[in-house]
Amino acid sequence: MQTIRRSVPASLSVVALLLAACGTPPPAPPARPQPAPSQRPDIVMPPPVGPVGIPADAPQPPPVAASVPPLTPVSFDTLPGWQQDDLRQAWPAYLASCRVLAKKPQWSAPCAATATVDAGDSGAIRRHFETYFVPQQMRMPDGADTGLITGYYEPMLRGARKRGGAFQTPLYRVPDDLITVDLAAAYPTLKNMRLRGRLVGKTVVPYSTRAEIERAPLSGKELVWVDDPVEAFFLEVQGSGRVRIDESGETVRIAFADQNGHPYKVIGRWLVEQGQLPADGVSAQSIKAWIAANPQRRQELLNVNPSYIFFREERLPDPNIGPKGALGVPLTPERSVAVDPTQVPLGAPLFLSTTHPTTSAPIQRLMMAQDTGGAIRGAVRADFFFGFGGNAAEYAGRMKQRGNVWVLLPR
Repeated sequence: MQTIRRSVPASLSVVALLLAACGTPPPAPPARPQPAPSQRPDIVMPPPVGPVGIPADAPQPPPVAASVPPLTPVSFDTLPGWQQDDLRQAWPAYLASCRVLAKKPQWSAPCAATATVDAGDSGAIRRHFETYFVPQQMRMPDGADTGLITGYYEPMLRGARKRGGAFQTPLYRVPDDLITVDLAAAYPTLKNMRLRGRLVGKTVVPYSTRAEIERAPLSGKELVWVDDPVEAFFLEVQGSGRVRIDESGETVRIAFADQNGHPYKVIGRWLVEQGQLPADGVSAQSIKAWIAANPQRRQELLNVNPSYIFFREERLPDPNIGPKGALGVPLTPERSVAVDPTQVPLGAPLFLSTTHPTTSAPIQRLMMAQDTGGAIRGAVRADFFFGFGGNAAEYAGRMKQRGNVWVLLPR
C-alpha cells in the first residue's frame, strides 16, 4: 500500500497567516482527554533521518474531542497470540529503542533491566515485558478499536552518477533555497512544528511543487540519476532505499534528507475518484500497472502528489542493517512499524494483531514504534516495515489490512 514514510510538513500556504499573526498567540485547540503523564511519557523526538524519512514535525488539525478514553489498560492475557510470539525476534529492535528511550525517566528502569535478560530465552523476555509494562488498548475518538495497517519496504533502484542512456530521472539533494521556519520559538504550543518554503525578497512563499520542479529542474542538485521515474516516485513514498551505481557496481543507500513542505496526496485515491481503479483494488502493483497501460498520463498522475522528497547518500557497510527511521535507529524487518507520534510515543513497544496481505494468516506480534509516516494518522494506525527485497516489496505493496494495536507503556 502506498504510504509515505515520514510525516508531512505543513503547506506554506498557511505561512502568511501564521506569520502575520505573530503578535497574537494562536487560539487554543479544543480540549482533548489525555492519559495520565505516567501513561504517556513526554517523548521529545529527534529530527527523523530515515525512511520513514519525512520529519514528524507537521502541524496537525485540531484534535477531535474523544467520547471514550484513547487508552484502556488491559492484561497481557487479552493480547491475541502474546504467549505464542517468539519474542527473541523482537528483542534486538527493543534494545535499539532503549538506546534512545533510556534517557527518559519513565523508561530508564525497564531499559536498564535489559542487561539481566537472556536474549536467547523467550520466556525471560516475556517476563521482562510483563514486569515493566502495561498494555494499553488503543481506540479512535469514536471508540473504534480496529484500524488500517499498511506496509512499506526498502526498494532497490538502478542509477548512475551522470545523466545518460536510460538514466534520465534525477534524485535531488536538498536545494540551497529551501528554508525551514521553526514556529516553536514564537509559539511554544507549536513544538515540533515547522514550515518549509523559500524567500522571495522578504516574504516566505511556498516551495516549488512536484509539477513545478518537473518543469524547472533543480540543476546542479542531482544526487544520482535513475532509470525509472515511477520507481523514483515510489522511492519517495518509502522514504529511503538503495541504488546500485551502474558504472562502479557499488550499492549506496539513499536516505531522506528533507521535503518541499507540500502535503502528501495519495495518488491511488485520485485513481479511484477518476474511476480508473476500484476502491478495493488499489495497491502499489495496480498503480504501476495503470501507469504502464497509460504512459501518456504518467506525469499527470504523479503530479497529483505535490510533495517532493530530497535525499542524501549514505554508505552501506552492512546490507543486513535496515535504514534508519524517525527514532534514529535502524529499522528491523517485520518488527518495526511507523506510527502517528502524536498518539504513540516514538520508540515504544506495541503489540499488533492483523493479517498477512497475501495469505490472510494472522500476524500477532510485538513490534517497536520506530518510524513515522505522512499518511499514518490516528491511534489505531500502523505501517508495517517488511524490510528489503522482492518479497518485502510484494507484501508491502499489497498490505491494506484491518488490525488492532496495543501500546506497551511503563508501569
